[in-house]
Amino acid sequence: MAIFKGAGVAIVTPMNKNEEVNYDKLEELINIQIDQGTDAIIIAGTTGESACLSMEEHADVIKAAVEFTKHRVPVVAGTGSNCTRTAVQLSKEAEGFGADGLLVVTPYYNKATQAGLINHYSQIADNTKCPIIMYNVPGRTGCNLLPETAAELFQTKENIVGLKEATGNLAQASQTMYLTDGKIDMYSGEDGLVLPLMSIGAIGVISVWSNVAPAKVHALCDSFFKGDIETAQKLQREALPLVNALFSEVNPIPVKKALNLMGLNVGPLRSPMCEMGQENAQKLAEVMKEYGIKLA
Repeated sequence: MAIFKGAGVAIVTPMNKNEEVNYDKLEELINIQIDQGTDAIIIAGTTGESACLSMEEHADVIKAAVEFTKHRVPVVAGTGSNCTRTAVQLSKEAEGFGADGLLVVTPYYNKATQAGLINHYSQIADNTKCPIIMYNVPGRTGCNLLPETAAELFQTKENIVGLKEATGNLAQASQTMYLTDGKIDMYSGEDGLVLPLMSIGAIGVISVWSNVAPAKVHALCDSFFKGDIETAQKLQREALPLVNALFSEVNPIPVKKALNLMGLNVGPLRSPMCEMGQENAQKLAEVMKEYGIKLA
């Protein structure tokens, strides 16, 4: 059984002005997401600035998300690292806190071989009973989890159940589905390709877009599942200008700006992330208004 099906939000980590984690705001954001139909909370991922959290903060944020969600929807914890031992430690901690699943990005910077990736994910899988979603985003990591490797891990490790597919390569995604007989739980990691990936067997999305329009992302997935392809197509098309604006600078710079423009006051980014450029921020605000999002 899949950890979740539909729209999972890759939720931001809100900060106070002093750049400490704002847990009250995190609880508010989680409640907003659930109230508007989000199917899962993905905490401490790329959008959650996990690379800028200390090990202690990373664990605390996961623990808080589990507590705030109160079992209303699944919580998937980002526990990836470029160090296998660190990923194992984070994964075991997240399991102890009650996370429903783990999102484990490929090791970044190291440029592991495919054999290294098999060893990395196997060690993590052997040290936790939590279901694992592998996360392939070579544009950020410099490392590509090839379809043959993903299929081998899926077929040999019972708790490796899914893949967040963020290569932007539909042919590669199709090959992964082919090699796993369509059984791997694939999630789109690209907000502009949710519907195309679902057409080849993906069961949902882990979404940045959902931070600002959770009901729309849920509706896209739900429409597809119900066979209303026309509505799903319309929702995907209408969102493209907003999605493009949300990725006009490196994530999560634009989405935090968008949430602040909405009056949700999620605070600043941690260095080396910086505030969005004025021109891109103005364009983002215009696109948000055109999409129907009310600004503060």
